[in-house]
Amino acid sequence: MSSLSKSSKLHPPQNHHQPIFPTNFNNSKFKAFTFKHNFNTLYSPLKNSKHCCVFSNSITTTITSSISNHQPNTNLCQLCLIGNLGSAMSYLETMHELQISVQEDSYVALVRLCEWKRARKEGSKVYFYVKKSTMMTHLSLELGNALLSMFVRFGNLVDAWYVFGKMLERNLFSWNVLVGGYAKGGFFDEALGLYERMLWVGVRPDVYTFPCVLRTCGGVPDLVKGREIHVHVLRFGFESDVDVVNALITMYVKCGDIGNARLVFDKMPSRDRISWNAMIAGYFENGDCFEGMRLFCRMIEHPVEPDLMTMTSVITACELIGDDRLGRQIHGYVTRTEFAKEPSVYTSLIQMYSSVGLVEEAEKVFSQTECRDVVSWTAMISGYENNLMHRKAVETYKMMELEGIVPDEITIAVVLSACSCLCDLDMGMKLHEAAKKTGLVSYAIVANTLIDMYAKCKYIDKALEVFYSIRDKNIISWTSIILGLRINNRCFEALFFFREMTRRQKPNSVTLVCVLSACARIGALTCGKEIHAHALRIGVSYDGFVPNAILDMYVRCGRMEYAWKQFFSTDQNVSTWNILLTGYAERGKGTLAIELFRRMVESNVVPDEVTFISILCACSRSGMVTEGLEYFDSMKYKYSITPNLKHYACVVDLLGRAGKLDDAYEFIQKMPMKPDPAVWGALLNACRIHRRVELGELAAKNIFRDDTTSVGYYILLSNLYADNDIWDQVAEVRKMMRQNGIIVDPGCSWVEIKGRVHAFLSGDNFHPQIKEINALLERFYEKMKENGIQGSKNSHHMDTMETSKADIFCGHSERFSIAFGLINSAPGMPILVNKNLYMCKSCHNTVKFISKEVRREISVRDAERFHRFKGGLCSCMDEGY
Repeated sequence: MSSLSKSSKLHPPQNHHQPIFPTNFNNSKFKAFTFKHNFNTLYSPLKNSKHCCVFSNSITTTITSSISNHQPNTNLCQLCLIGNLGSAMSYLETMHELQISVQEDSYVALVRLCEWKRARKEGSKVYFYVKKSTMMTHLSLELGNALLSMFVRFGNLVDAWYVFGKMLERNLFSWNVLVGGYAKGGFFDEALGLYERMLWVGVRPDVYTFPCVLRTCGGVPDLVKGREIHVHVLRFGFESDVDVVNALITMYVKCGDIGNARLVFDKMPSRDRISWNAMIAGYFENGDCFEGMRLFCRMIEHPVEPDLMTMTSVITACELIGDDRLGRQIHGYVTRTEFAKEPSVYTSLIQMYSSVGLVEEAEKVFSQTECRDVVSWTAMISGYENNLMHRKAVETYKMMELEGIVPDEITIAVVLSACSCLCDLDMGMKLHEAAKKTGLVSYAIVANTLIDMYAKCKYIDKALEVFYSIRDKNIISWTSIILGLRINNRCFEALFFFREMTRRQKPNSVTLVCVLSACARIGALTCGKEIHAHALRIGVSYDGFVPNAILDMYVRCGRMEYAWKQFFSTDQNVSTWNILLTGYAERGKGTLAIELFRRMVESNVVPDEVTFISILCACSRSGMVTEGLEYFDSMKYKYSITPNLKHYACVVDLLGRAGKLDDAYEFIQKMPMKPDPAVWGALLNACRIHRRVELGELAAKNIFRDDTTSVGYYILLSNLYADNDIWDQVAEVRKMMRQNGIIVDPGCSWVEIKGRVHAFLSGDNFHPQIKEINALLERFYEKMKENGIQGSKNSHHMDTMETSKADIFCGHSERFSIAFGLINSAPGMPILVNKNLYMCKSCHNTVKFISKEVRREISVRDAERFHRFKGGLCSCMDEGY
């Protein structure tokens, strides 16, 4: 049967901008066959021709004279044979202008020359002339195959499909070329369907068909179809052909059936180097690196000389195993072979040494590399980055620029990642400009890394600009911007972007972790529950960090009952226990935190540094000084954990909150390392609580020596002076803030009601329900005044001193959120409010009164701690107020 009667079941691909032959066709029989078929018959007549040089030197005169001599087609073919495409195209156009008929042989020669020269534009023009002629109506086998081969090589599968359908006759070459084109374009189902149609019309496959079809099965991957093709190989008698059997091995490897791949390998009557490479790489790809290394040793003993592909694959396996001794042995073997000067081998060695932390060895290999290309430079830069040597990575990139090496998209992405960790905005912006000039910014990996860099450098608007410029946003793009918004405290926008993302793409576990963190930050419990349910629906609720992110969300939203259910439904690791411990520490539940720590140890979970930060904070906020000091000593002597600056800050806070300020100062003096601003900040906060001005000023002096940008320390010092009625110093602190460009964020609080988060700014008079809110608050103030409770006046009627302290550094916005929650929620429902600033004494007293008056539980998470108000009492026991 010569026609494709069931062609309607095969659909031409939509994307025809793909390369032509599969990469595995390089140096294969298929490529050799195609080349021979296309060109040998054309070039052989002129191999010994005495007229070839003479003809090439008289191209211009030939065009006009040959037409007058009535031999245009002959001379057009000769122009093609000597490879002069420009003159051949001019000759063709002249023939059409003069309405001289172009013969089929001339078109065949031109098409093959365009394919050989990779001349896409000229090839399209020749095809245009063919379509205008009558030849397209009855397309011959030779011209059809030439057009097929050219279009497939150009990746133009749409026109290739059209030509294939127009051919009156097709041979095995026709089918092989089109199957190969579909496979290379990634249209595996179409390639397999075309192979089945080929069998159906009675065309017998050959040694060029099976490698392509088998690799297509591996690309899907489709093990069932691959086994079926294996049966065809046996049926048609190609089980002894090395190329076909090598393709069988590759197919089984790609489909994950390493056992059958080894059976095929062991039964091979003869093996070449490709056979060994396929089997060795197969073990590595399927995670059995040790068996792959054993087979490599057998290969050397066989003996079969390894090639470049073998060595790079083996070195990569050493990287996966993480065995530096084995890597050194392979390195020694390489130095004794011809591969010692191969840049790709040295690049693999650099990556291998870097992956196991031997940066100095990687540097030695890099220094020995004679021809350093962009890949080897990128490997060294990436090695520094992966070993947290970010500054070194940036410096190496600058050296690379001085060497005149042009970076690629991977280089830019790696250096941008280093800039993110260093918060080096200037260098990051230079890389952005360089990426724009070279067009590398269009690569997704570069754009996504730019988003991450700008977000971590607190330049989120620029990150959004990059995000919007990406045409095809992938899962990493969306996740990067959601995380960027979260770390820049724009959590409401992060939730908005997540909802937009779910309309276009399916989120993965990393995305869910980021958005759950945003929910935890703003206390969006209902939204967090929805995301928890979404994670259950798509089956990622137990993947990676998702379980702990869900647990953290419930803890931060104050729903410990949900947190415990989540805790018991997951595999508890040290991070899981730490989240619960932190939750109890924030609530000042020292006794419960100690009990939880005991259960953690009894469960054979070894505590880490974060565990002790949590337990020390719990002891500090519960006044359990003796227990806290015991835990601090046990982390050194019992658990062999060296305390860091955070642990020392916790101990200072522990002693300071208990009123032992002199002991806290003495503890700082005896520290084995230089105290950082956080340590002195803990002492300053204790001085604020206990009104020790002189010691507080000493702590502030040490803080501002190293940190003049953190607004929290200015607030602590200002409150210290305000609590002691030293208002001239309050004014001085504000002056310092203005001089250093410190701006206090406006007071903002938010509350979630019926699944929606409502935000309120200090002095908010634009909310639709502001009259109702103010009326409710006024009623509470009147009742507080009747009962003689401090804090009964609202922010508009406070005296100057109270305004100086509270309005600036508190804002009282939580009062609006609480009143809104009371108006719009059912009686008895708990209310959770989050705010961005410190909660002042006036607000603290006001919320205590409201909780008693309305008989509701009201929780407020401020910038410092978690307050739970119930029945007129607060979980903080009025500490610091």
